[in-house]
Amino acid sequence: MADKPKRPLSAYMIWLNSARESIKRENPDFKVTEVAKKGGELWRGMKDKSEWEAKAVKMKEEYEKAMKEFERNGGDKSSGTVSKKRGKAAEKKKPAKKSKKKDSEDDEDEDESD
Repeated sequence: MADKPKRPLSAYMIWLNSARESIKRENPDFKVTEVAKKGGELWRGMKDKSEWEAKAVKMKEEYEKAMKEFERNGGDKSSGTVSKKRGKAAEKKKPAKKSKKKDSEDDEDEDESD
């Protein structure tokens, strides 16, 4: 079975991917986070984003088409591996929290009997 299609990029991310190298050239000492911050400032200052928004719409349409094909070929809508991993991790943590709390209550009971 084919892999689940990846979600499409937003207009901002499409633009940032195309502008990243020029931002780096203009600011060679910038760290990755500073490049992203500068990109955000430039994006907010842009007047005409229609080119990038049109590309994002096209990518979204292609994604939706790919998802329908994926589902027709036996792919499961809920087969997102990320959410399953988070769910299992969260389940493992809950009992540990309860046991710690219970242990601290037991300690308090012992203190009161002294």
